[in-house]
Amino acid sequence: MTRIAFIHTGAVVIPTFAALARTHLPDVEVQHLLDDKIVADLGRDAAATHVADRLQALGRAAVDAGSSAVIFSCSSISGYATELQQRLGVPVLRIDEAMADRAVAVGSRIAVIATLPTTLRPTAALLRERAELAGRPVELAERVVDRAFQAVSSGDQAGHDRLVGAAIIELAEEHDVIVLAQASMAGAAAAVQVGVEVLTSPELGVRRAAEVVGTLDRATP
Repeated sequence: MTRIAFIHTGAVVIPTFAALARTHLPDVEVQHLLDDKIVADLGRDAAATHVADRLQALGRAAVDAGSSAVIFSCSSISGYATELQQRLGVPVLRIDEAMADRAVAVGSRIAVIATLPTTLRPTAALLRERAELAGRPVELAERVVDRAFQAVSSGDQAGHDRLVGAAIIELAEEHDVIVLAQASMAGAAAAVQVGVEVLTSPELGVRRAAEVVGTLDRATP
């Protein structure tokens, strides 16, 4: 049986990805690997806290255990995917790449919402990268929602969703599409209704992973 590995930076999203994998990757064995200090260390000093080396160690453990692909479930670490793929020799997928492609296809005025600057920066960079690849000019509005991360970290999911929801409603008035930079923000999207698409990464990313896995399976003799 094909095996893939998710690398997570927060335990809160593991049940979401486990459920999505059961739906979209029913014949795939899934491994979940976690380093829940990476996001905090990215905010301090990624080099000094050896984030790249830690991701490589997790990726190597996944490959040694039989995984034929690795998926980063966190946008904050997406910038490490290309180098890690070269080192491991297997696909290293960014969970937010499919979301970025969808956003670029929907419109040129894109609002990006995050609860941490360490996630906002790589998500905005990914959107610009995918827009350039598609040959589509985009204008990005970037917003960090104050107090939302503190709310969810203290267990106040409802408070987090209210703060993020208010930002969605405000930015939807002048933008073609809203991008939520963190997988953990998906609940906030479900709580509001606006006249533009509000994109989250988990399902789009897992669907793309299923496409990649299908390609790998077809390539295997």
